[in-house]
Amino acid sequence: MTTQTTTPTSTQTSTTSTQHFLLPDVGEGLTEADVVRWTVAVGDTVTDGDTVVEVETAKSLVELPIPFTGTVVGLLVPEGTTVAVGTPIIAVETAAPGGSAAPEAPRDHPHRPAPVAPTGQGGSGLEGGPVSAVEHEHEVEREAVLVGYGVRPATHGHPARRRRTVRRQAPVGAGASVPVSRRPQQDGTDRPLASPPVRAMARDLGVDLASVVATGDGGVVTRDDVRAFVDARGAAPEAPPGQRDVVVELPTEGVVADGRETRIPVRGVRRATARQMVASAFTAPHATAFVTVDVTRSMKMLERIRAEREFRDVHVSPLLLVARAVCLAAARHPGINASWDELAQEIVIKHYVNLGIAVASPRGLLVPSIKDAHDMSLVQLAHALGDLVSTARAGRSQPADLSGSTLSITNIGVFGVDSGTPILNPGEAAILCVGQVAKKPWVHKGKVKPRDVVELSVSFDHRLVDGDLGSKFLADVARVLERPDTALRWA
Repeated sequence: MTTQTTTPTSTQTSTTSTQHFLLPDVGEGLTEADVVRWTVAVGDTVTDGDTVVEVETAKSLVELPIPFTGTVVGLLVPEGTTVAVGTPIIAVETAAPGGSAAPEAPRDHPHRPAPVAPTGQGGSGLEGGPVSAVEHEHEVEREAVLVGYGVRPATHGHPARRRRTVRRQAPVGAGASVPVSRRPQQDGTDRPLASPPVRAMARDLGVDLASVVATGDGGVVTRDDVRAFVDARGAAPEAPPGQRDVVVELPTEGVVADGRETRIPVRGVRRATARQMVASAFTAPHATAFVTVDVTRSMKMLERIRAEREFRDVHVSPLLLVARAVCLAAARHPGINASWDELAQEIVIKHYVNLGIAVASPRGLLVPSIKDAHDMSLVQLAHALGDLVSTARAGRSQPADLSGSTLSITNIGVFGVDSGTPILNPGEAAILCVGQVAKKPWVHKGKVKPRDVVELSVSFDHRLVDGDLGSKFLADVARVLERPDTALRWA
């Protein structure tokens, strides 16, 4: 075999070359990711743009497409492994330039990765596991990218253009989609091919993946496939109040020998959440206020809203009215929508509301946010809330969705819980907790009657929010929910 020295990104013969694909930074400055699932095996043929692996970062679960066409000759990192950005994770044998079947070179495209690092002179590394990026440090000077694929040559004064890395599936019906017959899994079973978030989505909707027509590459069931199946069979029934969120199953791996314990590695979102909660709890002095509210009028208004034509295609829940109430109350009390700048020793008041919504997902707690929620109409807020929650539960929230929130809501009422004292989302001054709406005896117009009642609580950072501000904000949220017509006077 002869090595072509003019192209430091691959080892070539007259007909083939081995390309190594490096783990990109799929977030915003993130330095590592966990390999969740390979969607290809050694010997499979891949095409430029095909998804080959799912990786989990501290912020999101992302599908990575391969940047070239060829045959997989090595999966260099086992599933479940945490690897640093720039580490070779898969090797693909491609047709070399000048060969009879040379593939078209990857074009510069905003959703296509940059060239990968070289194989190196010392062998492909396919026999001994992952190949360290250090092996190539003398062949090309490079630095980690912020957003994009792999690493790039180090620049001096002219940083390379950054690229997004998420591959988007075409929606069902947007072209001639031919159903793909299922292929066996690597374990020899006929279990439908689908990513963990898609499986969780199907479980929440009561969908048997074996009944879904797969349109994804290689017979993979996509989120759009599940949605199409649900649309075809009719709207799925709403789950009971205590079962509406994702049920996280206990993993079977990690069980110790005697079966008395299960040890679960702390990775990805779970690790990031743990670090953030510790930082929040021991940095911001928390205080919490509570109020119990008669929301009977709001619940009646919800029924009227659901019957309106513009709301028929969106899920309308009490959380929608809570979100609206929070935006209105924040406008009346701007100090609640703020952050503490430790470096500058300043309180930063935000004149916009990026409303964070805490969502339980198969990968742990996520807090994506609705950007500029204060400017949205009720129907716009309903659509934004529905999209945000469904995306987060499916594990597909992107880094931009999971950053930039200014004020948050956590809804523990879906679990049948009445109240709680939430921990602040790091960088925010307050978080509102919503309990379950339940029928309770209530004094109304001088008589004890069954009414729809909910308990609200707000935790706030006592460095920048005093008790009177926190209490006034909470009281105003309660006023909107108790008397929805208040919103007309405050809007």
